[in-house]
Formats: sequence, C-alpha cells, structure tokens
Amino acid sequence: MPSRDFKRTDRVGAELRRELGMLVHAAVRDHGLPSCSVSDVEVTRDLDWATVWVTALLPQQSKEAVKALNELAVEFRRSLSRSMRLRRVPELRFKYDDSVDKGERIDQLLREHPPQDSD
Repeated sequence: MPSRDFKRTDRVGAELRRELGMLVHAAVRDHGLPSCSVSDVEVTRDLDWATVWVTALLPQQSKEAVKALNELAVEFRRSLSRSMRLRRVPELRFKYDDSVDKGERIDQLLREHPPQDSD
C-alpha cells in the first residue's frame, strides 16, 4: 500500500481548525469574549482529544479568553458533531499559543539592539 503524505489526524486537525475558527469568531462576537483566533489544532492519534491553540489580540487578556473558550468547549463539540462527518468528535482543550508573543518580543529586542557588523 502506498504511503500517504497526510495522516488522518492531520486531515481531521485541519478540518477542525477551519470549523473552530468560525465557531470561535462567532463566540467572540456573541458572548463578548476577548478577541482571539484559532492558530492550530493538534489531534491525538486515537482522535479522542484535540488541543486547540488560540492567539489573542491583546496578550494580557489571553487567560480570560482561554478560560471562556474551555467553558464553551462542550457547546463547540456539539456544534461540530452536527457539521462534521466524524463518528466521534474529539474532546476539545483550549490553550494559549504564545509563539506570536515570543516572535514580537524577539523583533522588539532586535530593533532595540541591532546586530553589530564584525568588519
């Protein structure tokens, strides 16, 4: 059997990222949550759990946003079960993705202290 380029978990994760992106956007608008977006979804091999990585527009509101999204996780899962063709939708865990914050911090440090030429 030829090897596949993408694993099933990757395909499920990509589909979850698209669907959850819309659901999170609607939740931010409807529930007055801090502005955030889905950056990535990692699905376990057995498809029981999905870790949803989110970024916040204002990093200081990230804990509040993640807490609110985790409280809405059951509602999101129910909505996903109606819209996706999966036997069992994974349970959702929301976590904050701080990679954007780290990148901005590195960029700021490089602007403050530009690299010196060794000529």
